[in-house]
Amino acid sequence: MTLHDTPYSWLRLFLSVLIAIIGNVGMWAIVVVMPTMQTELAVDRGDASLPYTMTMVGFALGNYLIGRFVDRFGIVWTLIFASCINAGSFWAISVSPNLFWISVFQMALGFGTAATFGPLIADVSQWFLRRRGIAVAIAASGNYLSGAIWPMALSGIMLDGGWRDVYEILAVLCLAIMIPLSLLLRRSIDQASVARSDQLSESRLASLPVSTNSLIWLLGIAGIGCCVAMSMPQVHIVAYCVDLGYGPAVGAEMLSLMLLGGVVSRLIAGAFSDKLGGLKTLLISSSLQCLGLILFLPYDGLVSLYVVSALFGLSQGGIVPSYAIIVREYLPSKRAGEQVGFVLMATIVGMALGGWMSGWIYEVGGSYFWAFLNGIGWNILNIAIVGFLTWRAAVVMRSIAA
Repeated sequence: MTLHDTPYSWLRLFLSVLIAIIGNVGMWAIVVVMPTMQTELAVDRGDASLPYTMTMVGFALGNYLIGRFVDRFGIVWTLIFASCINAGSFWAISVSPNLFWISVFQMALGFGTAATFGPLIADVSQWFLRRRGIAVAIAASGNYLSGAIWPMALSGIMLDGGWRDVYEILAVLCLAIMIPLSLLLRRSIDQASVARSDQLSESRLASLPVSTNSLIWLLGIAGIGCCVAMSMPQVHIVAYCVDLGYGPAVGAEMLSLMLLGGVVSRLIAGAFSDKLGGLKTLLISSSLQCLGLILFLPYDGLVSLYVVSALFGLSQGGIVPSYAIIVREYLPSKRAGEQVGFVLMATIVGMALGGWMSGWIYEVGGSYFWAFLNGIGWNILNIAIVGFLTWRAAVVMRSIAA
């Protein structure tokens, strides 16, 4: 049995990040291969976005359903099961003849990928108390590190052998890396430490005058709003660069730069959340993301796009981990996998919806200008909800102080 915030806790966090880097590759591989896949299948941009959307649908469902599975059976068997799903899905996509079957297996791939995001973050949160914010941020950074590393690596492989070869290689890597690493997470945590953490969560929830269900649903709606906005640059930056004449390799570099910036801001936001709390950190991060999204409107030159992509990454990386931190700050650990999974499922629904909406708006309007404006509008909805929760918490705390 092990306590919170120990050297083993940090070792477990390091192993979780390694698992997340390989486990999340399915989300980013489809972004890199989308233009090439579109050309091979002879479909328009909106249809070519469908496999990504189905990936995110599977990813959203997986975060919630697999989160419940983790609460009952633990993280180790969950990750082994997910690695098998991922490997089988990569192989099936590599031999799929048309967009329909690619989309079906991308959904299965998204479902398996989910085990290395929300459920893994929920597991990491159980092992920290004093430094939970930075620990959750580091765990969530595995997703962005995957997005920063793999687009560059996969674009090189794709030039040599095509996108189907990329998926065959990833099928092998999932089995060879994820399963051995997952077996190293078999140790369990001391239940007395869990009880102390739950007491703190109950006292915090009493200071926020909303019910558990209301808090979960408000966070879910806010998560949809912020991630519709977030998806516009992340999903379509490669295609946007192709349209501007810069080519897919430049777009992949911008995506990697954006996600590396996201890793930095994710870590900074995690450190701030240990000082300010999850709600205030989320409000600050959401406001900065909206500002970063606005900067895409007037600038489309090569150098300026590199700069704006980096600034956008530096502005929004702390958003998604903040939801997990808020759930763990205000709610007990018994249903941590399910509750963290539900809220993160909502953020992924936002990514899927935003990825599809941006492609559809592009087809209707002939450019990404209106898609960027659509993202800004959803971002404002997110800021309004998070601002309301932050205000309510501040009112109660002032009343208690008085």
